[in-house]
Amino acid sequence: MTPSPGGGPGPATGFAAALLSELSRIGVRDVVVSPGSRSQALALAAAALDRVGRLRLRVRVDERSAGFLALGLARESGVPAVVVTTSGTAVANLHPAVLEAHHSGVPMIVVTADRPEELHGIGANQTTTHVGMFGDAVRRTWDVGAPTGEPGEAEAAASIAGAVVRSALGAGDPDAAGPVHLNVAFTEPLSGPWEPEGAAPADGATPAADEAEDRIGAGVPGSTIPAVAVPRAVVLRPVPRTVVVAGAGAGPRAEELARELGAPLFAEVVSGARFGPNLVVPYRETIRSEPFLDALERIVVLGRPTLSREVPWLIERGGAETIVVRGPGADDYDPGRSVAAFADAVEVVGEPDAAAARAWVGPWVAASRRHLERTEDVAPEVFAEPGPKSRHELGAVREPVTRRALVEAVWRASWPHDRLVVASSRLVRELDRWAPGKAIPVHANRGLAGIDGNTSTAIGVALASGAVTRLLTGDLAFLHDVGGLAFGEGEERPRIMAVVGDDRGGTIFDDLEVGAMLRRAPGPGLADFERVMRTPQRVSIEGLARAYGWDHRRVETRGELDPALSACAGPTVVEVVLPD
Repeated sequence: MTPSPGGGPGPATGFAAALLSELSRIGVRDVVVSPGSRSQALALAAAALDRVGRLRLRVRVDERSAGFLALGLARESGVPAVVVTTSGTAVANLHPAVLEAHHSGVPMIVVTADRPEELHGIGANQTTTHVGMFGDAVRRTWDVGAPTGEPGEAEAAASIAGAVVRSALGAGDPDAAGPVHLNVAFTEPLSGPWEPEGAAPADGATPAADEAEDRIGAGVPGSTIPAVAVPRAVVLRPVPRTVVVAGAGAGPRAEELARELGAPLFAEVVSGARFGPNLVVPYRETIRSEPFLDALERIVVLGRPTLSREVPWLIERGGAETIVVRGPGADDYDPGRSVAAFADAVEVVGEPDAAAARAWVGPWVAASRRHLERTEDVAPEVFAEPGPKSRHELGAVREPVTRRALVEAVWRASWPHDRLVVASSRLVRELDRWAPGKAIPVHANRGLAGIDGNTSTAIGVALASGAVTRLLTGDLAFLHDVGGLAFGEGEERPRIMAVVGDDRGGTIFDDLEVGAMLRRAPGPGLADFERVMRTPQRVSIEGLARAYGWDHRRVETRGELDPALSACAGPTVVEVVLPD
C-alpha cells in the first residue's frame, strides 16, 4: 500500500479507505467531518464514498458543532454516526458532545487523526495526548499506530471497524450503547488518490441499527468485545397504589406499562411516553397533594427524570418501593440512593382489577383535566364569528406572547410525522407543565442537560429523519450554538425551524432562591444577579439568521404565532418576543 511511482493511495489513504468502506458495509450511514491536515485521508475517503452513495458526508467547520451534529444523527437513527477530526484542540472540542452521548447512551464513533509517536513529547505543532482525553466517557478506546503499508493493514482496519460499531451499540446490549474513540496516527504522505469499488445498493437503502448489529455478528477476530448481558426482568403484579414515572428516553413502553399495571403515568414531555388514558400532565402539582401521596406504595421509573424536583423528592421521602428500569446512559437513576431494585425490563403478570384501577387512576386523571382547563392563556380563535366572545378573542390576538402560549403553539403545530427537539432552557419546563397527551417524536439532550449544541443536535435529527423538525430553544441556548447555523456550500439544508423564545437572558434563574429574594427587596445585589446569572444579551437574532442564510420570522403577538409555526421549506428561525 506504499505509494507507487505513478502515485498510489499510500498507507494513510489505504487504511482510511478500508476503515470507512467497512463501516459503510456494516451499516453506518453518516460521517461528519471537520477540515484538518492530519485527517485528510479520512476526509477524502469519506467524500469519495459519499460521491458513490455509500455514505452520507456532512462537513462542518467547528468541531463542537460537528460533534453535536453526529449526536443528533445517531439519536434519531439509532445507528452510530462517525465524527472525524484532526489533532490537537480539535479533539477537545468534541468533549461536550461525547459527554452527552455518554450520559444519554447514544452510539457515536469518534475518529481522531494523530501525529505519529516520534512527534510526541518534542513540542511538535498541534500535538497533544488524545488517548484518555475523554476519560471514562467513552465505552472503549483504540490507539492505532501510523500505517506503513505493511501487508494486512487493510484487513486490520476492517476488523477495527467492526469492533468500534459493535462497542458503540453496546456489544448487543442497547442499554450499554454510547460513544467510542478510535485514535489513528498518520505519517506523510497524508493522502493520495483513491476511488471506491462499487456503488451503493440500487435502492439506496442503508441498514437500521439492528441490521447493522446483525452484520457484525458475534464478534471480530482479535477484538476484546464484552459479552452480551442477559436482561434481568422484574415480574410485577398489577396492584393498586402504583405510579409509573417516565423520564427522558423512557419510550412508549412506559405508557404501555402504566396501562398493564392500572397506574397513573407521570411522563415528562421528553420521555416519548406523553400520551395515553392514564397520563397525568400536572404531575408536579399533584405529586404532593392528598389523598394521592400517603396512599402510594410502589413507584416504577423508566428513563431519566430531570425536569422536576418533585419526582426525586417523592422517591427520597420513602414509604413506597421504587423500582428503576435501567435505560441507556452512564448512571442508574437513584435519587438519595433510595431505590429498592434495578431491572433491565419489567414483565407484568395478570390483569389489573378494573374497579380498583379506576378508583386509583381516576382522581389523578381528573386533576390533570382540571389543570389543562385553566383558561387564562387559551389560544384565541382568530376567525370567530362576531359577538362579545369573539371580540374578546380578537383582542387577545394582539396580546403579547406568553411562555405558555408559545409552548402550546409549538406542541400544537407538531405532528407524529414531525420531529420536536427541546433545548435545555426554561421553555422545556413550561412545555412539561402544559403539553397535553400526544404521541409525537421528541428529542432532548437531557443526559447532562447542557445548553450547548442544541441547534446542531436538532439539525442532525432533521437530516436523519427527513421530517420537518422544530427546535424549541431559549435565546441563550440559541446563542451558545450559533456556529451550528452554518451550512457549507453544497451541504444539505433540511426542513428545520429554530423557534427562539427571546426573553433577553436566562430567566430560568429567576426561580433560584436568591433571585426571588432579591426581587422582593431590590438592592445592589439585584444588578449583580442580572449580570452574572441572567446574562442579558442584545444580539440581533434576525441579523444572525440572515448572516447564516436562514429565513427569519419575528413574532410579537399571539395572532402571529400559529401562522409562523407552519411547515418550512428550509432552515428558518422564528424569533418569538417574550416578556422579561
